Amino acid sequence: MLKTTHLRYIYHLLLLVVIVLWSSCRKDFNYEDSTGNLSFSKDTVYLDSVFTNIRSSTYTLKVYNQSNKDLKIPSITLENGIESNYRLNVDGQAGKEFYNVPLYAKDSLYIFIETTVDITSTAQNEFLYTDAILFDQGMQQQKIPLVTLVKDAIFLYPGKDMNGVRETVILENNEEKITVNGFVLADNQLQFTNEKPYVIYGYATVPENKSLQIDAGARVYFHKNSGIYVPDLSSLKINGSVSEDNDVLENEVIFEADRLEPEFSVTAGQWGGIWMANESIDNNINHLTLKNATIGIFVNGNNSEENVNLKITNSQIYNSSNSNIWAKNASIIAENLVLGNAGSNSLFITDGGTYNFTHCTIANYWYSGFRSGFAVQINSNTNVIRANFTNCIVDGSNTNELVLTLPASSTNLSFNFSYCMLKVNLALNSGNSLYDFENTENYNAVYLNENTSFTNTKQNIYSITSNSFSIGKAQLEAAQLVPEDILGNNRTVNPAIGAFQFIE
Repeated sequence: MLKTTHLRYIYHLLLLVVIVLWSSCRKDFNYEDSTGNLSFSKDTVYLDSVFTNIRSSTYTLKVYNQSNKDLKIPSITLENGIESNYRLNVDGQAGKEFYNVPLYAKDSLYIFIETTVDITSTAQNEFLYTDAILFDQGMQQQKIPLVTLVKDAIFLYPGKDMNGVRETVILENNEEKITVNGFVLADNQLQFTNEKPYVIYGYATVPENKSLQIDAGARVYFHKNSGIYVPDLSSLKINGSVSEDNDVLENEVIFEADRLEPEFSVTAGQWGGIWMANESIDNNINHLTLKNATIGIFVNGNNSEENVNLKITNSQIYNSSNSNIWAKNASIIAENLVLGNAGSNSLFITDGGTYNFTHCTIANYWYSGFRSGFAVQINSNTNVIRANFTNCIVDGSNTNELVLTLPASSTNLSFNFSYCMLKVNLALNSGNSLYDFENTENYNAVYLNENTSFTNTKQNIYSITSNSFSIGKAQLEAAQLVPEDILGNNRTVNPAIGAFQFIE
């Protein structure tokens, strides 16, 4: 009896398994063909700008079946056929043509799209590459256009030896030497023009005793872990000029990362930065916008008043994941300089040097998480630091944005802030002689914790509004030495503190 019951149990169990396997493996042919009744997450897929021969990001189109019936999409193809430069992935399957694609009632499927386009064979510097995804054919056909702006560019990158090993260069930071992917620019590469953008992989190194010249309007894009290295006895000359259109910035030189999608436009730390060795000489930067680097400019100087390491004018550096400018025992002259948001210090001065900043705006309102630094931090040690700030703004989102540190019983810090707006925490710095604002050797006509009223600090726009305390507060004599603001506006009448003059 038990044996019969046991056999019946096994029989029914096997029957159940067979039924389940059959139902799960059988092909269900009860789909209806779609009849032009699909709906989509987008009516056009815009794949943001890419450089020629560089793969785009992957973009998504979602296809919906809003009906109560299971559908079969007879075909999903590209209008340009298999020769199209677009590539598709439909629900996990890659290709350019798909047939009889099932789509359940009230369900959806994903289509992933990317492209790589070569325009080097054309005479155009950029053009719109278009295609379309076609769903079905004939009267039932539905179409989703695809659009990509493709830019031609000049690509500069390290070579490889016969064993496939990439070129490297050594970045020197006093005793420390850092080996990175990089290459030395050839003589015919030492003039960057504005005819085509430049895309740099690795550290482009200026040859010894040579100068890299960058023309007004040039656009330079850097890949991850890339930058420009200016070694001993070489120099960098950025020759931008004032632009007529402050949105287009047609004469500005712009340094940024090579990811052109809008979501990367505010992503810090996408590339390395500019690195200047301690014996690099006569570096001049005018009308440069540098953004989204790790360290915007690192100046490893030699503290020589005769040989200025860097003169930088009418320029903006912002959204660096570390510091916008890190100066180490350097000699820097800065006029009409804007140093904006940074993950650490907007301006970091350490280990000595000589610094003169006039009509500069130095601020830090870092919006991308915790910030470890300040708008201005000056650390003095065994080397003397001489720093003068005239008609400058030091501001930010912290209660204290000016940090001065000095070893006990040391006189190695000589500084002066004249006609400057400073954001400081008076209670925090009470009793610290470095913050004695009655000491005219260090502070002359400074304004503490007043309203700067910047236009939009989240977007790193540091022009001032009509509510800014800075208007008319700058020292006229210093303003006449820098008679135009960063945009070319006259500031010899009622000059404002900072890099921007207020214009109605």
